Amino acid sequence: MKKILAFAGSTSSTSINKKLATCAAEYLKDAAFDVIDLRDYDLPVYSVDREKEGFPEAAKKFTSMLDNYDGFILSLAEHNGSYAAAFKNIFDWSSRIERKFFRDKPLLLMATSPGARGGQSVLQDGVTKFPHMAAKEIISFSLPSFYDNFKDDKIVNEDLASSLKQVVNDFENIL
Repeated sequence: MKKILAFAGSTSSTSINKKLATCAAEYLKDAAFDVIDLRDYDLPVYSVDREKEGFPEAAKKFTSMLDNYDGFILSLAEHNGSYAAAFKNIFDWSSRIERKFFRDKPLLLMATSPGARGGQSVLQDGVTKFPHMAAKEIISFSLPSFYDNFKDDKIVNEDLASSLKQVVNDFENIL
């Protein structure tokens, strides 16, 4: 059975993107999954000077963990139109250890936000940049107006729920 790693590009304890990533993982039919929290990987801000001192254990642990999965579900938080600083930081550290961050494996890339655009700016950034970080194939999904469309750990808008189920199915078909 294939194994998927699901996580949010956020360290918020109430991350709406972690809720979305978990929801998507629960739609998987033929794959097992783990959900992680970036708060478990506390890292100093990346810099070349810090790298010369050696890689932090949390960066090594996170990076080596990526090898154990057949694909990834990632929901990016959008801060000022870009990645959250915590995701960018772990991404920077990990890509210095292993340039092929996504390991030539499929990626279900998502974003959500309280607003009507659903994190589309950061989602587009990832769709454009992550192939250069060895995302083999990217399937994307945006959930607009999170607090209107997501309640009790699920998408309540039937059309959006159906769309996410289809996207997850498409993702499983490329694993």
